[in-house]
Amino acid sequence: MLTSGDREELASAALARVDALHTGLTQIVLEGGNLDGIAAEVARVLGVGVVFTSTDGRERAAALDDEHRALLAENGLTDPTGRIRVERIEGSRVAHVSRVAAGGTDLARLVCVRADGPWTADDVHALERAAAVAALLITREEAITAVENKYQGDFLRDLLLRRAVDPAYVAEHADTFGWDLARPVVVVVAELDPPEPSAEPVSGAQRRQWQERFSAAWQQVVSTVAPGIPVVDFSSEVVALLPEGEDVVLRVVQAVAGDKGGGRRPFSVGVSRVASSLDELPDAYAHARRAVEVGRRVNGGGSTTFFDQLGLHRLIALIPDGPEGAGELAAFVSDVLGPLAEQTTEAADLRETLQVLLDTNFNVAEAARLQFFHYNTMRYRVSKLERLLGPLSGDPHLRLDVAVALRVLEMAR
Repeated sequence: MLTSGDREELASAALARVDALHTGLTQIVLEGGNLDGIAAEVARVLGVGVVFTSTDGRERAAALDDEHRALLAENGLTDPTGRIRVERIEGSRVAHVSRVAAGGTDLARLVCVRADGPWTADDVHALERAAAVAALLITREEAITAVENKYQGDFLRDLLLRRAVDPAYVAEHADTFGWDLARPVVVVVAELDPPEPSAEPVSGAQRRQWQERFSAAWQQVVSTVAPGIPVVDFSSEVVALLPEGEDVVLRVVQAVAGDKGGGRRPFSVGVSRVASSLDELPDAYAHARRAVEVGRRVNGGGSTTFFDQLGLHRLIALIPDGPEGAGELAAFVSDVLGPLAEQTTEAADLRETLQVLLDTNFNVAEAARLQFFHYNTMRYRVSKLERLLGPLSGDPHLRLDVAVALRVLEMAR
């Protein structure tokens, strides 16, 4: 049993350790250190594994060995993409998470890992001091990054809108930013999906916080793909110039999305054709923006759409938004589909059959098999469709009109 003298000695030692940690961390900040230095100092003084993450668990800096990472994985605290599931740590015996914040704004999470024993009040106090110092460093870094991002954003916007025409100017700035603009790329535009109409109203500050976290995620993930890849936040969208290859794009999108835990927001992505030169970038940017717009309209939120896969939807999307354009599309659908354009269960059922028939080039037997209908039932449906719409099986022009009308109706949902 501890005597009062022993307890005083332990308390004094704990206080001395906290003070030593605080002094060491402050010195790191004053000498221009980074989060890696803070993580290493906390790990050394407290004898734990340390990792700084974004608020949704994406690793930013760490002093973790293989044993610590194994502990996190064994306890279900990492997802397949490596994200630390900070939302699951509370109450864990192997990990502790501290909020890193300044001015009421969440900046990061400080996660500590160890296998031996519970987390004491002294441990928590030390980690809170470390989190406070880390907040100071992150605030400083974000102020510098904001200025850099503005210059990078202005330059890339000029490039994508054909405002930068002097090759020497472009080369000089690209070199300053460490960007490789000589290789073929695809322009990727990523946008956060809007909240559901039924969701509670969101403040402008909250939206900006979501966008900043979204942009930081793209920058962090893309930095692992290859050096010199431009990634810029355009306020309402993140634009990246990725190396060509569908697998590269899909891998990056998957890594940014993760398992959608930790408060990550759903987003949609549009991907351009390959741009082989700087002169092709503006058109590629326009293609990527069109792809994300049409993809969201056709497939809903959370979609990744390649411009070359849009097909007919590209033309339909050219109809201007607004009452006049919407009225023209609605009139076309009504003229072509007639009663099949109605929002009834029977009309939807017949439209499904009609789409299957179009997909099989009006092969009645194949369409019946795909819809699990008897052949005679499908023949009856074909007769009904032709009474409503006209001689579909013998008029290719009518089939084209019907196919377009179905696509317009699909985009209008």
